[in-house]
Amino acid sequence: MSAPAESRSSTESRRTTEIGTTEIGTAATAVDDPPPVPAPPAAPAGLGRFVDWRIRFVALGLVWGFSFLFMKVGNEAFAPLQVTLGRMVFGTAVLAVALVARRERLPRGGRTWLHLTVAAFLLNALPFSLFATAEQTIPSVLAGMCNAATPLFSMLVSVVALSEDRPSRQRFAGVGIGFVGVLTVLGAWQGFSGQDPEGTLMALTAAFSYAVGWAYVRRTLAGTGSSNLSMSAAQLAIGTGQLLLVTPFFTSVPDSYPLKSVLSVLALGALGTGLAFLVQYGLVAEKGPTIGAMVTYLIPIVATAAGALLLGESLSWNEPVGAAVILFGAALTQRRPRPGRAGRAAARADAI
Repeated sequence: MSAPAESRSSTESRRTTEIGTTEIGTAATAVDDPPPVPAPPAAPAGLGRFVDWRIRFVALGLVWGFSFLFMKVGNEAFAPLQVTLGRMVFGTAVLAVALVARRERLPRGGRTWLHLTVAAFLLNALPFSLFATAEQTIPSVLAGMCNAATPLFSMLVSVVALSEDRPSRQRFAGVGIGFVGVLTVLGAWQGFSGQDPEGTLMALTAAFSYAVGWAYVRRTLAGTGSSNLSMSAAQLAIGTGQLLLVTPFFTSVPDSYPLKSVLSVLALGALGTGLAFLVQYGLVAEKGPTIGAMVTYLIPIVATAAGALLLGESLSWNEPVGAAVILFGAALTQRRPRPGRAGRAAARADAI
């Protein structure tokens, strides 16, 4: 996907942002999943003018972590596809308002919109629906932990799909360690007892879909000339259209609209899918992609705490231990080896 004229720093920015974007699948937020983040502006904009980046960083982790709880509560009254459709509608509305406020235009070109259609399916419609469906049979805690495997899948996909990626032994070791963590979370030694295999597989497939989607975005949507906000708003709008076509055939009109479930879907879309992107985009622009990616490690922690404390979901020892192993492996996949003497000499020569 990369354009030949891109700088090394912009390429690294894309890679880090890709790994950091997990559950959220829209535009960045991670999220919830647009194309690569452009070069940072000279000064922070929007919330960055008024709210310290550390507060926004923690808020982003909380919103994304709580997304799994919101899906669980939404499922109490609505079908999973309806939860996902509501999420997409409210998320698109937030980005549309931001697009108008910043006086930006939607991207142009039939080829761009075709690629955005594929991206919307892989990064929004499919994984959002899989997570919501999975949470009918598995706790939100487990769904959040499965989401933590996204960076592991991302590295594996990048090896196959992105020829410029040459992972080191350390990064391969990170993948192996991460999947040991996945097996630990699932309790493989006891035959996955206590977990629904189908629901768990759906959650892991959603994480894999994020990885495939980001690889596709990197290959096809680099150098379009449109901003992240413009591309993400278009992507969410397309994903909303995809769900509008499918949902009526697989669901019926809800019998009731409990306030708790309605508010959960509203929060899932407006906060976890729309506003979260704007916050992460500002973080990456202000502090760089490394900080933007680190929020990934807060998500399973928040999802676990929210599910256990607010929904009363049970938590076995192997689940938090396995999640910690997954995050450790994911961290290894994001580390890049230090250049040797020859590499450092070449870097100094380039600088001169």
